[in-house]
Amino acid sequence: MSLTDLGAGVVKLLPPEAAHTATIKALKLGLGVPLNAPPANPVLEVVLPKSGLKLPSPVGLAAGFDKNCDVPNAMAKFGFGFVECGTVTPKPQPGNPKPRLFRLSEDKAVINRMGFNNFGLDYFVRRLKMYQGAVPVGANVGANKESTDRIADYVTGLEAVAPHADYVTINISSPNTPGLRGLQDRASLEALLTACGAADRAGKPVFLKVAPDLDDQAIADIVGVVRGPGAWLSGLIVSNTTLARPDSLRSADKGKMGGLSGAPLFGPSTEVLAAFARALKGEFDLIGAGGIASAADAYAKIRAGANAVQLYSAMVYEGPGLAEAINRGLPALLKADGFKTLADAVGADL
Repeated sequence: MSLTDLGAGVVKLLPPEAAHTATIKALKLGLGVPLNAPPANPVLEVVLPKSGLKLPSPVGLAAGFDKNCDVPNAMAKFGFGFVECGTVTPKPQPGNPKPRLFRLSEDKAVINRMGFNNFGLDYFVRRLKMYQGAVPVGANVGANKESTDRIADYVTGLEAVAPHADYVTINISSPNTPGLRGLQDRASLEALLTACGAADRAGKPVFLKVAPDLDDQAIADIVGVVRGPGAWLSGLIVSNTTLARPDSLRSADKGKMGGLSGAPLFGPSTEVLAAFARALKGEFDLIGAGGIASAADAYAKIRAGANAVQLYSAMVYEGPGLAEAINRGLPALLKADGFKTLADAVGADL
């Protein structure tokens, strides 16, 4: 057993949020961090069509793991093709009362109601300026819980992080800030994207992160706005956590309030991803997130229309080596289906 494995085992004995805090502190100290990132496989290199982002691997780290941009340099060495930090809000905020993070071990899932706990934009931007990793870094922005003008919060966040990030994500889909998902409604989304589009002077790629809990009409409305006032966007990240509770859940904490992520989210989030892919017909970049825990999962997202993918919750159970394991497994899956490049497989199941 390596020191990294031993450390991971000890961390799992801690309560979930304490384990996460300990992990971030260890990574900041360089504990368990590889000296160098694993070599990239040319077959997995991808250029996102609209944004032009060049990724050495399609496997990215989702927002939520590194809320304050404390360890992007460390995470870039674990085989991720891109890392996304945040969600950050203009003002620091403590988030929701504890406990607010729950492991559903029997279901390989997590429920969180963190509530955008973070140190605020000033701290985040200072850390972002220090990033020297070899892969693109993204900044995920949100609104303060007590804000009286949430659209203004997104504009402030976008203007602050865009000069220093490779891309920005507008997160309107967290279920843990009351009323936030209302920004996905057509009129609100039009106002938000119009304001953010006018503020996007840095010219960096910008993505919109949406929820999995969308019906056909909601998807159609978002597509309409993205093609209209949001046409300046690079693409969508599909999806955030879900408020649904599948009957298959077995864990004792399955009834906790918050957003569910991990294995149970894979199916629903992939269906919503495919719906957006069919509607948008390659006009925008799509990043698939939700329930990815293996190369087969990542490949299914790609075949459902994702140009790239993101993961986070599965690392709770599989460890930080998961990205590299997926990178090792993807080329064989592509070859078995006769694809020479990853881009050839995008949307194959549509």
